[in-house]
Amino acid sequence: MLGKTLRMLSFPLLLAVTAIAWGQMERFVDGTHYVTLPMPVNTRDSSRIEVIEAFWYGCSGCFRFQSLIEDWSENTPDDVDFLRLPAMWNGLMKIHGQLYYTAEALDVLDVIHEPVYDAIHLEGNRLQNESQIGELFARHGVSQQDFERAFNSFGVRTRVNQAESRTPDYRVQSTPNMIVNGKYLITINSDVQTQQMMLEVVDFLIDKERAAL
Repeated sequence: MLGKTLRMLSFPLLLAVTAIAWGQMERFVDGTHYVTLPMPVNTRDSSRIEVIEAFWYGCSGCFRFQSLIEDWSENTPDDVDFLRLPAMWNGLMKIHGQLYYTAEALDVLDVIHEPVYDAIHLEGNRLQNESQIGELFARHGVSQQDFERAFNSFGVRTRVNQAESRTPDYRVQSTPNMIVNGKYLITINSDVQTQQMMLEVVDFLIDKERAAL
């Protein structure tokens, strides 16, 4: 009789513990906190977990996101491959993507990235054309000749076209967005209300992918 009583008492406790464990394991839910892409996109290094920040320099949310994403990216483990993707669905975004890949081609991205945001959001310079962008590069030590050569190069234009075609592949319709391992899209929404929480979802999905590997 005592054994039966103990079993009766322990069964609800076991259910409660199981429910808590399951809730912790599934803290973030597909379709609520992130979306599984219908078609996975190939990553650049299949041996690592790729994390992409889809951004636009003209986006005020992306501007505010920079200190968070910089701190986060500086502390990622070796098995995480972080990169940025300039989102593009209009002409100005494409010009800003061209700016990004020009800075990358000239190996000045670390120097230029933050000043671009500052120029747009603090100085009121929207960087809408090659001349305005060239002046910004010149202020940071890039000669006009080097800038023009890179800005109009085949390599930069190819990267811009690739990024433009990948934007819909990732189902990116706003910025900033995060994509984990070419499979999962995270956006700000009613359930992911802060940029900090968005990064928490990213960490959750990194762990999920790491466990799968």
